[in-house]
Amino acid sequence: MDLVAAWRIVSKRWATALSTMIIVALGVTFFTLGQKKIYQSTATVLFDPNPPRPLGRGVDAVVDMGAGSYWNNRDYYETQYKVIRSTRVALAVVAQLNLHSDAYFLENLPKEASPPPPKSVTPEEAAEILTERLLVEPVKDSRLAIVRYNDADRERAQRVLSTLMDVYIEQNLDEAVASTNSAVDWLRTQLDKLKNDLEASETSLHEYKLSNNILDVDFEDQTNLLREEMKQINDSLTSVRTRREEFSARSFELSKVDPNNPIDLPASELIQSPVLQMLRARQEECVRERDALIGSGKGENHPDVRAATERVAANRSALIAEVKNVQGAVTRDLAIVRRQEAGLVALLEGARKQAFELNSLKIEYDRLRRTKDNTEKLYQLVLERTKESDLQRMMRVNNIRVLDRPSRPLTQLRPRVATNIAVGIIAGLFLGIGAALGRALLDRTLKTPDEVERELGLPLLGLVPELDKRNKKEADLRRANRRGRRAAQPGRRELIVHDEPKSGIAEAARAIRTNLLFMSPDRPYKTLLVASAGPAEGKTTACCCIAIAMAQAGQKVVLIDCDLRKPRLHHIFRKSMDIGVTSALLDDSMVDDESALQTEVENLYVLPAGPIPPNPAELLHSDRFKALLRKLQGRFDRVLIDSPPLLAVTDGTVLSTLVDGIVLVVRAAVTTRDFARHGVRALYDVGGKTVGVVLNGVDLNRKEYGVYHYYGYKSDGYHQAPAEPAPSDPADTPPPPLPN
Repeated sequence: MDLVAAWRIVSKRWATALSTMIIVALGVTFFTLGQKKIYQSTATVLFDPNPPRPLGRGVDAVVDMGAGSYWNNRDYYETQYKVIRSTRVALAVVAQLNLHSDAYFLENLPKEASPPPPKSVTPEEAAEILTERLLVEPVKDSRLAIVRYNDADRERAQRVLSTLMDVYIEQNLDEAVASTNSAVDWLRTQLDKLKNDLEASETSLHEYKLSNNILDVDFEDQTNLLREEMKQINDSLTSVRTRREEFSARSFELSKVDPNNPIDLPASELIQSPVLQMLRARQEECVRERDALIGSGKGENHPDVRAATERVAANRSALIAEVKNVQGAVTRDLAIVRRQEAGLVALLEGARKQAFELNSLKIEYDRLRRTKDNTEKLYQLVLERTKESDLQRMMRVNNIRVLDRPSRPLTQLRPRVATNIAVGIIAGLFLGIGAALGRALLDRTLKTPDEVERELGLPLLGLVPELDKRNKKEADLRRANRRGRRAAQPGRRELIVHDEPKSGIAEAARAIRTNLLFMSPDRPYKTLLVASAGPAEGKTTACCCIAIAMAQAGQKVVLIDCDLRKPRLHHIFRKSMDIGVTSALLDDSMVDDESALQTEVENLYVLPAGPIPPNPAELLHSDRFKALLRKLQGRFDRVLIDSPPLLAVTDGTVLSTLVDGIVLVVRAAVTTRDFARHGVRALYDVGGKTVGVVLNGVDLNRKEYGVYHYYGYKSDGYHQAPAEPAPSDPADTPPPPLPN
């Protein structure tokens, strides 16, 4: 559904939309005017997470008043909003103002209202009533909150809100002071305990120092001294060990000296011992002297040689003795060095043991000292906080204050008469549009040519405008004037195409005739069945209009009334029931006399239903009827059959198998889509060929029919309505038409 279609629906059902809008608007107006006037008093509260601190910024508050991170502040603010609307605050206000016995407050009446009967409730119920009228709205991106109180009385609204603000501020301060007192009492208790703990830790530390002979020298200094001592001992031990290695090397070298050749001595020993050097030099000199004497030719027994030999032996003995002395000295020095090494090793081990013992003492000493220091720090901290808390308790600092005191409301909060009425009109407009659209969506009838083609899947042959009472009366008068009679005969509205050839209905019938001719120009439909899904849809009227239009085109047309249950064509054309379909089935020679079938419309012949039989469906399905139909087809150019409703009886479906085409008639705004689809399905199931659909009973005054307005009775150029003659006597009044 697009906007244009929606607008058409609303404009078509404007009465529904307008009445709905008026009803809603009036309902909202009366409801608004009948409401009680409510006034609102407001106050602004400031929450300061960082209240004034006379003791300095370095002194933290004992009770947290909201300072901290964003999330902490948010939780604090949300908590305060709930506290303002808490039952505790409300009960205090109720008690101060005695609201639980105030009937005006309980009934929410202004003071100028008539006195209500005395009423009293419990303070809790009165507090609940007060809380329901109280609102707290935070101001975005600020530390402010607006407190609103609604009441039917202006002065009472201001008085209740002022009392509530005072109670809330006082309770917040009392809570802070009470929390501070509790904190101070706890701090004093802890202070006494910490003092005893500090004295005990100091005594334990002192006794430990006495029992272990620990001076008041820092353990770090003692460790440094011991470390320096161990370093010196270690250096001395290293030096002694070096000397030991030197003496061991000398002893090893001296042990390799050959006693038979003492001259072969290590050079290091000769350098270190001048005696050995002198004896060695003397030995070498004595040996040279002896060798010189022997070389001079003196024999070994020569006195000089023997003296030289004795000197060599004496000097050798001295040298050997000196070597032994040196070896003994080196051995003694090596023994001394080894004893020194053992002593230094013992000293080093003693120092290490002392260091380990010092570490063990230090662990216990540090534990006692740490306990004493921690206890002392806690004692100092608690002592300081106790003094600060005493001062804060005496100063009574509050972090919440009223920025704007409650004001006396001048205008009413609700009802907002103008706004409510405007909203009611707008809502009524939308509801009216919705009601119109809803009625259109719930309407399942076929109304427009587009709906017919879309829902039934068949082409539209044309439409037949509705003949209302006024136009029907005018048509009857025109027919009476044309024929020279005072009044038209009853039941003649089906002949309006003949009586008013320039009327809109006549033009519509000719349009249907043209569409039927051009739908199959090579093989025109000779036999047509005019049917409808249900009764009272105008199939007989449409059948007459189409037949007259074809007859006016110069074709010889016969109209057969096959509605053997409720026939009507004999009333319309003033024919006798003696000659008809049922009688022709017994004697088909009755149709040979065309004068008996002729009507007042040129080229139009009518075969009525005849006497009503008990078995219409069997007669229409008989071979005699088929033969009768073939006989009429041979004598006339067009054969039109008026049938009973398709869904009511089976006569129509039987006839649909005997004709060239079927014209389905639906009545605008009466025939439902499902009903019409069932009729099409019934024809399709038996193999009937539906040519198209005629939309009957169309009200051309409606906008949805578009260009079809051209067929309206008021169209210029088709006819001019004559003046209605006044009847000369009561007999001139036309009789009422027969029922369909």
